[in-house]
Amino acid sequence: MPAALPTLPMRSAVAALVLLLAGCATLKPDAGFAPVAAATADQLGKQLVWPRTPAEHDAIAARIDELLARPLSVDDAVQLALLNHRGLRAAFHELGIADAERVQASRLPNPGFSFGRFSRGDEREIERGLHLDLARLIMLPLAAPLEQARFERRQRELTMQTLALAADTRRAWIDTVAAGEALRYRERVQTAAEAGAELARRMGAAGNWNALNQAREQGFLAEATLGVARAQRAQLAARERLTRLLGLWGAQTAYTLPEQLPALPEAANDLPDIERQAMATRLDVQAAALEAETMARSLDLSRASRFVRVLDLGLERNGATGEATERGYEIGIELPLFDGGGARLARAEAAYMQSVERAGQTAIEARSEVREAYLGYRGAHDIARHYRDELVPLARKVSDENLLRYNGMLIGVFDLLADARAQIGTVAASLDALRDFWLAEADLQQALLGKTAPSRPAAGPAMAAPAAAAH
Repeated sequence: MPAALPTLPMRSAVAALVLLLAGCATLKPDAGFAPVAAATADQLGKQLVWPRTPAEHDAIAARIDELLARPLSVDDAVQLALLNHRGLRAAFHELGIADAERVQASRLPNPGFSFGRFSRGDEREIERGLHLDLARLIMLPLAAPLEQARFERRQRELTMQTLALAADTRRAWIDTVAAGEALRYRERVQTAAEAGAELARRMGAAGNWNALNQAREQGFLAEATLGVARAQRAQLAARERLTRLLGLWGAQTAYTLPEQLPALPEAANDLPDIERQAMATRLDVQAAALEAETMARSLDLSRASRFVRVLDLGLERNGATGEATERGYEIGIELPLFDGGGARLARAEAAYMQSVERAGQTAIEARSEVREAYLGYRGAHDIARHYRDELVPLARKVSDENLLRYNGMLIGVFDLLADARAQIGTVAASLDALRDFWLAEADLQQALLGKTAPSRPAAGPAMAAPAAAAH
């Protein structure tokens, strides 16, 4: 006797479930890019565009030309990098991949159709079957949210990548402008050294300057020339790094920058609740929490499917020569005789606990990193202010006093040049201190959003030339 088909209410319920789930599985028109662009605008106040049409590419090209038509400020450089960095654009397409995987996980399993034709003498038998992976259908309400969570995690990761590019561009802009300022200062030092060396040569030729003092002036010139070479190399390396981040090539690499960094603020920002602020804004902390939530859902799915991983539903309609059509259904199930799913469940539980511990460690590191960045920011401001308000004015005062003595014929020209050489270290260190403050400020802003940048030496190579000849 053929098996009975499912009842009408049962068939209706299955059909309703199929229609409901099928209606939820759609690709996003922008592949989920809008939240990333919104987060970038909220955190940086900058426009983020994913160009996918010729018109959008043309609009970005026009905007880039507009930015390059004037000296690039730090904000212009960040905006240019966000619009023009091809690596970032390539990362945008990962959203399309993640969105497709999300939709794929939400789609109903395709049914299978089987057809068989058998003969025995004059008897013919035809079998037709429609099969559906019932286990996958049952687990769909658990699997779909899991992929949705993974998709949202990818959005956060891409947002963090975008903000990291902005932070790297800001640091590179600071390094490049500071390196240019250092180069111009070293060139002025070299010009002064050339004048001193030429004067020493002439006075030595006239017998009014001994060989020792003349050698000192020549040594200072050689050292100043070396300082210029070092500054040129540092400036070239910094500019090329900035150029790569801006995504520029060809004639675009002739862009111009300001000649000086912004002035030091009168007071550093006071952030007493910086740890609490970081916990609310750091994307890596949010991503770690989302990862733990995703692993929890994965654990629920593993528990639900521990014993039953294969469950097939088939509808049969068979016909034979001279016989009535046979109709019915069959269910196939995997018997957990050798694999009870314990290992899969243990793996899911371990992965979940791992994500929980990682989330905790991420929060601990975030608190420490933001404290370190804030203390570095305040310390860099104090150092730069000390140079600005104390050391540089004192050096200038000493220089002015020696100039008065020279005008009164109390000291000679070479005493005046020696005093000028003594001021070089102070001025160079003050330029480094201002650069370090703006880098520390950029590090602090990044620490409030995610991982901080690797630590850098206190002084760049352009400003580290020795001054032995000054002694």
